[in-house]
Amino acid sequence: MIIGAGAAGLAAAAELARRGKSAVVLEARDRIGGRVWSLEVPGLPVPVEFGAEFIHGQPAATLSRMQRAGIAAVDAPFVRMAVVDGKLQPRGNGLHAEVERALRRHAPAFARRDVSFEAFLTRGRHGLSAEARTFARMRVQGYDAADPARASARAIAEEWGAEAAGSPGHFRLRGGYGALLDWLAASLDASRVELRLRSIVREVRWKRGAVEVTYSKEEGRSQKAEVLRVMARRAIVTLPLGVLKLPPRAPGAVRFTPALRAKRPALRGLESGAVIKAALLFRSAFWEEIDAGRYRGTSFFHSPSAAFPTFWTALPEPVPLLVAWAGGPKAARLARAAAPDIMRDAVASLDSIFGARGGIEERLAAAWVHHWQQDPFARGAYSYVAVGGHGARRALAEPLDNTLFFAGEAADYEGEHGTVAGALASGERAARDVSGR
Repeated sequence: MIIGAGAAGLAAAAELARRGKSAVVLEARDRIGGRVWSLEVPGLPVPVEFGAEFIHGQPAATLSRMQRAGIAAVDAPFVRMAVVDGKLQPRGNGLHAEVERALRRHAPAFARRDVSFEAFLTRGRHGLSAEARTFARMRVQGYDAADPARASARAIAEEWGAEAAGSPGHFRLRGGYGALLDWLAASLDASRVELRLRSIVREVRWKRGAVEVTYSKEEGRSQKAEVLRVMARRAIVTLPLGVLKLPPRAPGAVRFTPALRAKRPALRGLESGAVIKAALLFRSAFWEEIDAGRYRGTSFFHSPSAAFPTFWTALPEPVPLLVAWAGGPKAARLARAAAPDIMRDAVASLDSIFGARGGIEERLAAAWVHHWQQDPFARGAYSYVAVGGHGARRALAEPLDNTLFFAGEAADYEGEHGTVAGALASGERAARDVSGR
């Protein structure tokens, strides 16, 4: 049994089939992919990515599958500009390096006594400039989708240090992440793997060597859901962290009987990051036309104080598309906002970057938004480690009674957590554990 047909679930299914095992994959949505969601828009040469979009570094779990699928990795330029003292200015890597040096100096102290990243910035003797502190706070909120007041300074120091020491690279997938997962699903051995969509898992009853899952099969909004059961000897659970952390009686929760008491410390040590993503399609790439083309070739624009502090382009594709990104507390503040209000905030955030020069609303041709906290089958974007949560990812991944196995980006402890690569690797690892036991 595999619960979830995202990257982790599909990777697990493929590995089980390769090892001669049979599996049923239950997916609540009417599509595969989970937090990978590529929307094909007629006339656009690139998909609109509601979920994962970039490849950071050179993760083998992603690149090896892309090679087998015949999907190319496209270099994504990393040219940034930011609003500083009211003016849009180039931003190099100096601030990043300054923050990394400070974290490296404090890493031994964090290992002895962890603190929140916010406490490190406000009370630590780090010697960081005000601009570097602003950059660090924005990066934790945006890149890690984390609340600096809850995020572990130890984990941030370890993660950023590992990234700095890792393989360089900033890529997109030609055709989007959806193309990779579509290939993965299509390549599953149909004689061994059965994929059931619109199958919303309600309860998992388990004991050593036996799992019974109750789920509702929803064929259409106008039809009453059918309640079904399916049994297996083992299950791989790839539910997102936000769903796993729901109280058993909360709407949309999956009830485990007996409860996952052994996982409670791990779940307390991890948080599900908040993200809202809006895609704005314009009639032309106005940012390349204003101010005598000064911003041509820029791929990222930052306005730290705006509701949406980060925007990026579709470069190297010449598409007049800007993606607005809000993570952490800024996304959480918009938790109950409707899509039109979120769009207004996105446009206002662009105004804070380009001002009246942009004429932004008049140039807008289409827009899309996805709120990952309001997504009932995600309840957040991707995970981060809370203060004192060292080791929580490995603890979450640990199997229970050789019967329940866990996978997903939150359960990756090899350095790729929070990414598609981490989900793929964890799914393959869980399938190996099932087969090896």
